[in-house]
Amino acid sequence: MSAPLPADLPEVDPERPSAARVYDYFLGGTHNFAADRAAAAAAVAAMPALPDVMRANRLFLRRAVAFAAAEGVDQYLDLGSGIPTVGNVHEIARRTHPAARVAYVDLEPVAVVHGRMILRDDSYADLVHADLTDVDAVLDHPTVTALIDPTKPVCLLAVAVAHFIPDTEALMRALARYREALPAGSYLAMSHASDEGDPAAAERARQVYNRTTSPLVLRSRTEFAHLFSGWDLLPPGVGSSGDWYPDAESDALPLEVTRSILVGVARKP
Repeated sequence: MSAPLPADLPEVDPERPSAARVYDYFLGGTHNFAADRAAAAAAVAAMPALPDVMRANRLFLRRAVAFAAAEGVDQYLDLGSGIPTVGNVHEIARRTHPAARVAYVDLEPVAVVHGRMILRDDSYADLVHADLTDVDAVLDHPTVTALIDPTKPVCLLAVAVAHFIPDTEALMRALARYREALPAGSYLAMSHASDEGDPAAAERARQVYNRTTSPLVLRSRTEFAHLFSGWDLLPPGVGSSGDWYPDAESDALPLEVTRSILVGVARKP
């Protein structure tokens, strides 16, 4: 029998497109509604390569998690996780560590509702409704403290989320606070939307996202690299998604697609 759903699930509006559900749709998930599919169609009209961009981002997430798992990390804090749908963190990590623990964190109510439904029978993964910039609220949340051992290395994920946080100073403070709280040997993996692939198309996509629950902000490569302050960037440093240990799937994507996402992985010394 499935566990009962929590009574505190936030309400959602299925008539208003959600960035989390749009992403789910692009990844081939089933947790989306007509409004989300309409928004996705509008975004693709503005930027035809967008489905491949989403796929490139998810492929980076998989490679980063697999890398951390191979380094011995068996616990993950996924900030701005969205809906843990196709190719999620716990599935990838558990290929190496069957009991890997994952605390997903998202502020968007729809991600929480759908995520908790997906994870309701999973004892080692759950989704927390919180603002990732409120670091103490995240780290002190009972779900996070139950899943994450703060004395052991953690892989902190901020994949495809920083571009939804326009306040760079608040984002920097939050990342610094997470770095201080995590033990040495922890990892930070981040990706960020970029206009390096096709600036005009990126701007059109930004305008589409600005009509959803999550407006989009684009940052330069230098600005993105600054977000890793205090961490030791691992080779090859900050670059496009196709530069970070590409595999056959990522190599098959067009250059304009992989250049539309900036990525980096760093370690706490």
